[in-house]
This record gives sequence, structure tokens and C-alpha cells, in this order.
Amino acid sequence: MPPQTRRMSFPRVVIERDTDSEESSSSEEEEENLPPEEEEEEEEEEEEFLENEIEEKVEEDCVVEEQEKKKKGKVPITISLKKVCKVCKRTGHEAGFKGATYIDCPMKPCYLCKMPGHTTMTCPYRVSMEHGVVPAPKRNTRSPLDFVFERQIKSNVSTIKPAFVIPNQIDCAVIRYHSRRITCLEFHPTNNNILLSGDKKGQLGVWDYDKVHDKTVYGNIHSCILNNMRFNPANDGTLYAASSDGTISCTDLESGMSSSLMDVNPDGWQGANTWRMLYGMDINPDKGLVLVADNFGCLYMVDVRSHNKTGEAILIHKKGTKVVGLQCNPVQPELLLSCGNDHFARIWDMRKLEAGSSLADLPHRRVVNSAYFSPQSGCKILTTAQDNRIRIWDSIFGDLETPSREIVHSHDFNRHLTPFRAEWDPKVINSTFIMN
Repeated sequence: MPPQTRRMSFPRVVIERDTDSEESSSSEEEEENLPPEEEEEEEEEEEEFLENEIEEKVEEDCVVEEQEKKKKGKVPITISLKKVCKVCKRTGHEAGFKGATYIDCPMKPCYLCKMPGHTTMTCPYRVSMEHGVVPAPKRNTRSPLDFVFERQIKSNVSTIKPAFVIPNQIDCAVIRYHSRRITCLEFHPTNNNILLSGDKKGQLGVWDYDKVHDKTVYGNIHSCILNNMRFNPANDGTLYAASSDGTISCTDLESGMSSSLMDVNPDGWQGANTWRMLYGMDINPDKGLVLVADNFGCLYMVDVRSHNKTGEAILIHKKGTKVVGLQCNPVQPELLLSCGNDHFARIWDMRKLEAGSSLADLPHRRVVNSAYFSPQSGCKILTTAQDNRIRIWDSIFGDLETPSREIVHSHDFNRHLTPFRAEWDPKVINSTFIMN
């Protein structure tokens, strides 16, 4: 008895034979003359062959039905116990957030030095948390009597009672002047107690260390981010400021009165593609010019005496990129240093200032936050870039293709914060710099 199969509609199987040929007729004659036992064997073989064909077709139809159900229905959820990286999606290691701890991916560049082959925890430039810290060998359980006996033997032991402190004399203070993020700082050139700060709202704050309780904030200078500030070399009571509203202001610090020197958006808001914002700024005392650059890579010059714009805008960096820093050489003011978002810091000669006529181009791997000449000699350059590098270029008249020294410093915060800038220390003659 043949095996039972699923009831499905199958096409009728028809076996066609060749009856016109002589061979087929002869075979039929032979088949007719076969004995009954052989005829039964042939019939069984034919039945088995037909059953096998039917089973194969049933299996194929079942596979097609299962595939159609998978397409129509929901995909089953599979749970894998393999280690899969959440960053590069590869197996064999784990990376990403594991609870509140972030694990670096070894297939990605190091977050500190931006170089592949290792993680931040194993970075050779990383300073360990224990560096410079000596743990106490045991807990101090001595009594005051032991301290007195030790003081009689050792004269260098500090006294128990601290020195008398004069009341109302402040050594340090934390006072909030601004309601928004601080974007720039500038020290007073002659008064060491005064520090000026600008914020994201366009306000100007005056910090006096001797009068920490007196709060002085000018909020009517700019309507947008205050990006840069410079004092007038001839008058330390006058301050020039550049803002993202496209204006340069001249402010009298005693009265707080401000006037606009230049507006690069005279027609007002015409869209984000045409709005110009001013970032880098410096003053050339020999020529009496205020130099300022915008977010389209152009340089503008304003006469300090007449408070008017001189000449046309000059393209000094790649078109459409911000120029975030400008500085004139303190020894040779005709040399101008600029830096921007096109990954370059450039040196220019102001006697021949044209597009594409830079004296030297200092390449960087990422955006350059700042670039400064050394204050005493003017022959060295200090640059800060977003690749966590602080670079020092030894001589502006030597080889400027590669820096003389690179310092790895973690300042790529990947947040909307004020960019980190390293500056030279103006009080020290030798080449030292401070962080800002």
C-alpha cells in the first residue's frame, strides 16, 4: 500500500511514448510477450517512481509556502551570545557604553591622539591618574601631644594654628557675570587687575580683582556672539570688538558708550547663505588699521582714525570657511598670521596682500583654533588644532612644512563649547605658553 501524503492539487502526470518508431513497436511487442511476474515488477517500479516524484513536489511546495509566510509574517527575533562591537559592528570584541562606562573600540583611532592601533586607555600620551600623586602609607592617628614632641626635634614642622587671616580680604572669587557661555577673554594691557570677557549674547563684562563685588556688564554693544576683542594700542581705554552680527564696535570702557565702525550686512538678514559673521581680529599699530575676517574666508581693513573701511575684501582662506584668528607680528608688523577652518595657518605680507599670495602655509590635520607669534622675538608660532595637538613652529624664516614640536593635549570635547586656545605667556622672555 503506497504511503499517504498531504492532499494537494497536483498536475496530472502523463507518460508519453513513441509509438510511430519501429523500436517502440518492437518493444511493445516484447512487453506484450513478457511473463506476468516481470509485468508486476515493472508496474511496481512505475508506482515507486510516481510516488517519489509526488513526494519531491510536495517538499518543494512546502518550502515555497514557508518562505511566503516568512515574507508576510514578522521576522523572528534571534538572540546571539557572541561579542559584538556597538561601534564598528564587528565580532570578537566589545565597545561602546557598557552601563555608565564607555569602552573604546580598538578598530577606531584613539580619541586622545587620533592615531589607530590602540585605545585611549592604552594611549602612550595618556597621563595616568596616579601621576604625581603619592598615596599615604597609613592613616595618621597621631595625637596633638606627638606633634608637639616632634616639633621640638624638627624645626621645619608647620604650626598647628594657621596664620592670621585679614578679614574681608579676598584671595579668589567665583562670580557669575554672564547669563550665557563666555566666548572670549582679554586682559587689560596696563592694569593687571582688569579682565574683559564677552559672551554668546553679545554682552561685555569687566572684571576688577580689587572690586570683585562691583558688577560691570555692558549689554548694548552687540546683539549676537562677541567673538573677539582688542585694545587700542594708543588708548587703553578704548576697546574694539567683532561679533557674529557682522559689526565692529568701538567702546569706551569708562562711559560704556559704543559706536559701530563697520557693518558687513548693510541690507540686514537675507538668509543664512549670505549672512557674514566676523571672527578673527587684530590691530596693526604702524598702519593704524583694524583687521577683521569673516566666515567666508575674507579679510577687511578699517582705518582707526577715520573709522571707515579701506579697500575691498580680500580672500585669504578657502572660500566659504571661517577665519578664526588674526595676528600681526610684534617685531615686524607687516607680517600677518591667519588661521581658519580650512586646516591651514597662513603667513602674509601686508605690503602685497592679495588672494593666493601667502608667504607660507602651515598644514594641519583638522580645524585650527588659534595661531600666535611669540610675543618677544616674533620668530616662533604656536598653533592649536582640533586634532588634540599643540604645535610649535621654530622659525618663520626656516622650514615650515613640519612643526618642530607637537604636544598631545585633550581638548577635542565634541561639544558646543568655546574652542580651546593655547597662548604665549607675555611676561616670560623664553618660549613658554599658557592654556586658555
